[in-house]
Amino acid sequence: MSDIPTLYIVPTPIGNLADITQRALDILRSVDLVAAEDTRHTGILLSHYQISVPTFALHDHNEQQKADVLIGRIKEGKSVALVSDAGTPLISDPGYHLVTRCREAGVKVVPLPGPCAAITALSAAGLPTDRFAFEGFLPAKSKGRDDRLQAVIEDTRSLVFYESPRRVQDTVEAIARILGERQVVVCRELTKTFESIHGLPASEMLVWLGEDENRCRGEIVLVVAGANKTEEELPAEAIRTLGLLVAELPLKKAAALTAEIHGVKKNALYKYGLEHY
Repeated sequence: MSDIPTLYIVPTPIGNLADITQRALDILRSVDLVAAEDTRHTGILLSHYQISVPTFALHDHNEQQKADVLIGRIKEGKSVALVSDAGTPLISDPGYHLVTRCREAGVKVVPLPGPCAAITALSAAGLPTDRFAFEGFLPAKSKGRDDRLQAVIEDTRSLVFYESPRRVQDTVEAIARILGERQVVVCRELTKTFESIHGLPASEMLVWLGEDENRCRGEIVLVVAGANKTEEELPAEAIRTLGLLVAELPLKKAAALTAEIHGVKKNALYKYGLEHY
C-alpha cells in the first residue's frame, strides 16, 4: 500500500466470496475508509473476512454531492477504498464522478484487477474475444432498448449486455427481431451455486427461456455474436435493391444488376441472397 493518500478501486466477488484477491483484502484492511455502494451489503463481506473499517455510502443518488467530501478526506491524509456491491466499481456501477474528480484534483488513483461479470461471461461464452463491446444495461423502455440495438446492428464485435431477470425475455425477443438469428449466450448466476451458461440462436433462446422460469432468475449477462462481416460489407441500399430485384428476377441476375448499380461484389450479393431469400 502506498504511503501517499490514495483512492483505491477495489473489485469484490460477483458471487463466490473466495474470488476476492489477497491484494484486495490487504488494501481493505489498510485503508481508513471504505466507500461502498451499499454499506450493509459491503458490511457482510468485511465481516466475513474480519475487517473492521468505517464505511461511507456512495451510490448513484449521492455520488456527485459526496465526491468532494471523500476528496477532502484523502487530502487530509486518509486513504479510501471504493467498492461496489459486486465486481469492479464503475463497470455499470457508481464511481465515475468520484474518479474523475479525484484525477482533476491531483489525487492518486490506484486500480486493482479482479472480478467482473462481463469479462467472466465473455471468457466462457464461446464467441470471439479478440474484439468486443460492453454495452452495460439496455434502456428499460422498449423504444430506448430498440434504438440502442439498432445502433449496434452493424458492429462486428461480440456484444456484452447486463440484463435483469424481468426483462431478459423481452430483450432476447428484441435481439432476434432487430439483430437477427445471432448466437446469444445467457450467462446466469456466474460463480454461484446455480451458475449456468447456455447458448442458442436468438429465436431458439427465447423459446428455451420460456420453458422454465428458473432460467430467467438471478444475475444475467448476455453475450451476443457480432454482425456477420460479409453482411457488414454490403451497403444497406445495395441490400434493398437486391431485395426489390430478386422479387422479379432470378437471384443470379438480380445480384449481377445490383453489383453493377452499387459497385459492390456480385459474389457477396449472391451469397447474401442465398442466405436471406
